[in-house]
Amino acid sequence: MGDLYAIITAICWSSAVILFDISSKKFAAIEINAIKNFIGVLGFLVTIILFSIPIPELTNNDLLTLALSGVLGILIADLLFLESLRRLGSGLSAVVSTIYTPSIFIIAFVLFNESVKMQSYLGGMLVIGGIILSVYKMPKTITTRDMYLGVAFGTLAHILTAYSVLIVRPIMANSSVVFIALYRFAIGLLTTVVICVIRSSFSSVLIIFKEGLSNRYVLLGSFLGTYLSVIFWLAGYKYTLAGRAAIYNQLSTIFIVIMARVFLNEPFTIRKSIGVSLAIIGAIVVSVVT
Repeated sequence: MGDLYAIITAICWSSAVILFDISSKKFAAIEINAIKNFIGVLGFLVTIILFSIPIPELTNNDLLTLALSGVLGILIADLLFLESLRRLGSGLSAVVSTIYTPSIFIIAFVLFNESVKMQSYLGGMLVIGGIILSVYKMPKTITTRDMYLGVAFGTLAHILTAYSVLIVRPIMANSSVVFIALYRFAIGLLTTVVICVIRSSFSSVLIIFKEGLSNRYVLLGSFLGTYLSVIFWLAGYKYTLAGRAAIYNQLSTIFIVIMARVFLNEPFTIRKSIGVSLAIIGAIVVSVVT
């Protein structure tokens, strides 16, 4: 089931990215980030109440770990990613995002002595190669400084994201993933809102939230990208090997390429079709590992 959860994560997140891309013409990235975190926290709370999910017994060390995970993975990593995206553009950012899978492999080995079979590494390489082939296109206007800083910010963002999910993995063993998501995103929401208030004002933040919560693209994107995808993302890491989950998660980039063609009418070139095919083959290779 962990493999299935990881694939659903990629589908939900790629759908959300398309919706956020549409809504980004009206909202700044950090504003969308604050709104989606708010909707996610609200969704987790409603789920807990509706299904009467018991509050997990967490130690002080567990709470500190969850707080650290929220700050690193939702505040700092998101801000670094957004800055990298601004400097590199979506194509190069997608290439940099391929550091996520090897980061999961390495950190999972260091923290849990977890390793995967060579067949998974082969599948991972095919997925990463397919992503690079599908989305890579060097912008003509990018400067050397933006290139170096964008790659550095993006790399650090994905490493922090990988670390932030793996440090809460032991806590998830005996706790509901919905509560884990709630604790992490509550910290992320609080810190993001504080930054928004500092950048503008409290009244401006209220106006942004009012407009965002009335925008159907932001609402649906937040539901898919923050609420559903986060639950399945954490469940994937709870029920399967971290390396396998990471490879399936990485397929979100390929799904974005396909959905961009269907919903945004972006060109689907021969290079993209070859890249998508390689990535799908890579996922199949990983899925047949016993």
